[in-house]
Amino acid sequence: MKVFVAGATGQTGRRIVKELVKQNISVRAMVRDLEKGREILPPEADLVVGDVLNRASLADAIADCTHLICATGATPSFDATGPYKVDYEGTKNLVEAAKSKNIQQFVLVSSLCTSKFFHPLNLFWLVLYWKQQAENYIQKSGLPYTIVRPGGLLNEDNSDSIIMASADTLFEGRIPRTKVAQTCVAALFQPEAKNKIVEIVAAPDAPAKEWQQLFTSVA
Repeated sequence: MKVFVAGATGQTGRRIVKELVKQNISVRAMVRDLEKGREILPPEADLVVGDVLNRASLADAIADCTHLICATGATPSFDATGPYKVDYEGTKNLVEAAKSKNIQQFVLVSSLCTSKFFHPLNLFWLVLYWKQQAENYIQKSGLPYTIVRPGGLLNEDNSDSIIMASADTLFEGRIPRTKVAQTCVAALFQPEAKNKIVEIVAAPDAPAKEWQQLFTSVA
C-alpha cells in the first residue's frame, strides 16, 4: 500500500500524513510549496509538488500510489469562486486522475451538514454545497470510496471516543483533527468502510469501539 495525500500541508492533511508515517505506511504527500512541505511534514513522507486545479499534473503526481486521501479545502477569502474551484473542481480532477491510475480506494474529508443548504457555513461562498457536489461526483465515479464527514474541527487532541453515524444523521458536535486523520487511515483497512458516507464527532461519554464496530454500524 502506498497512499497519496492531497491537501497534505493543511491542518487535517498534515495529521493524516503523520498518522500514515506513524503506522509505517508509505505516503506521497502533494504540496504546492516544497519548502513549506519540508517544514511541516515528517521527513519519511515522499513530497511531490502539485495542485488539484492542474488536472494534467495529477496522474504523474499520484505515480504508483494505490490509495488516495483528499483533505483539500478552500480557505476563507474574498474569492467567491474558492469553494467551487477547490472543493468541487479540484476534487473532480483528483477523481479523474485516480480513475486513470486505478486507485483502489478514494477517501474524502468532507463535512457534517453538506445536505443543509441553508446552513450558516454556506454563507462562505456555498462551501457545503460544493462539498456535497464533490461527494456526489465521487459516488458516481465507479471508484471505491469512503466519505468522512467530521463535525467542528479541533486542533488539540483529546481522550473523547468517536461517534460514527450514517449520512445526514449528525448535525452538531466537534472532533479533533487527529481523530479525523485516524478515521481516514483506518478506512483504508476496513472492508466495511467501502462505499459509505460516515459522519463522525467525539464525546467524552461515548463508549469506546473498535474500528470494525464503528464502520459496521453505518448502513
